[in-house]
Amino acid sequence: MKRIILSALMAASLSATAWAQKTVISNEAPQTRVYDVVEQMPHFPGGPAALFEYLSDNIKYPQDAVQAKQEGRVIVSFVVDADGSIVEPRVVKSVSPSFDAEALRIVSAMPRWTPGMQGGQPVRVRYTVPISFKLTSGTANK
Repeated sequence: MKRIILSALMAASLSATAWAQKTVISNEAPQTRVYDVVEQMPHFPGGPAALFEYLSDNIKYPQDAVQAKQEGRVIVSFVVDADGSIVEPRVVKSVSPSFDAEALRIVSAMPRWTPGMQGGQPVRVRYTVPISFKLTSGTANK
């Protein structure tokens, strides 16, 4: 009798652990899922140095910020789509409306990136970049 009760208890405990280990499958389609980290992260054509060169060459310092002698750093987040295009740009850390608008403009105008890869397939990846606004002697002329 003790053996039967012990066997029943063991069977119940084993089945309970099997129920607890169910695999959760995401309902998101692979094309819409946005990754934060992937096997191969997306990159700007030419690498990080080319990205910062692009930002510094194309930024237009807002005139109101020049007059107010305002500086700061806007943090922008965006998604590098599976085709390398930039989508869903948004300001994560704001400085001022004019800096934010310029940061979003310059990010939206970026050329296509090399997309991130996961499992040998291009995927959507969230990327964050700081955009610094710093006055220099030539800034007023831009």
